[in-house]
Amino acid sequence: MLPTSIESVRRVWQGSGRVEPTVTMLRIQPLSPAIGVEIKGVDLSRLLDDETFARIKSAWEENCIALFRGQSLDEMAQTRFASRFGTLGGAVNDFDPAKRGANPTILYVSNIRVDGKLTGVLPDGEMYFHTDQCYLERPAMASMLYAIEIPSRGGNTLYANCFKAYETLPADVKQRLKGKRALNAYDYDRAPTLRADALPDGVKRFAHPIARTHPATGRKSLYVNRLMTWSILDMAPDESRTLLEYLFEHQEQPEFVYEHKWAPGDLVLWDNRSCLHARTDFDANERRRLRRVTVNGYVPYE
Repeated sequence: MLPTSIESVRRVWQGSGRVEPTVTMLRIQPLSPAIGVEIKGVDLSRLLDDETFARIKSAWEENCIALFRGQSLDEMAQTRFASRFGTLGGAVNDFDPAKRGANPTILYVSNIRVDGKLTGVLPDGEMYFHTDQCYLERPAMASMLYAIEIPSRGGNTLYANCFKAYETLPADVKQRLKGKRALNAYDYDRAPTLRADALPDGVKRFAHPIARTHPATGRKSLYVNRLMTWSILDMAPDESRTLLEYLFEHQEQPEFVYEHKWAPGDLVLWDNRSCLHARTDFDANERRRLRRVTVNGYVPYE
């Protein structure tokens, strides 16, 4: 059960170096029937005390995503909060300094151009459901996106609950997946809603368990995604394609999905071990700018 009202003390770093406690009411409530919590009564620009952070972390791990509205965060505040969850990751596929912050762990997701040059990655259009860095041996554990400029419509992020997707699979399908691994690959820069007929040589790729166990909750999640999962190892190609398409359709059902309509000051933290995310289309002539930080993960296990 989620705690609905928690009185806690936050310790805030002051310019003098002193630590001053302030009292707040932390409220955690369901975000949607499908997935997530909304966390209120917390100012992430300030340092959180250990008890408050532990309650946030526990609610996030159980519910896959956590939304914090109305935040005012600079790069330092965002990375400070993110680093409480683990070691922060740097850029994996884009090292253009114009798209990064002063901190090398910051990456901007933006379609804004300066002198004709993009100031961010993944600038335009929709994206299929995926989970960050699943093509690496150690995929990102968590991702954190902070909204700065948002178009008047579109550019929403959809989140799908992979705990529920796995738990609602028929027993015979779960049995077929037992011990199976799927190959994931990074090959979507050119067209994030199209798949090539064959996987090109040289792209980053790695195989992970299809049924992944979450270390904090002990629950299994369905760890495949339409954008980057290519095949099931040790399975005939036709059988692999048919089964993967079934799994994609299953995990993308509306009852597992929450669509977030961004507002400036929103911060969403999602767990790449237990959920997918996707993006809806938007007018490329409108400005969109968000700041992303990722937290390093570990080798997934069944």
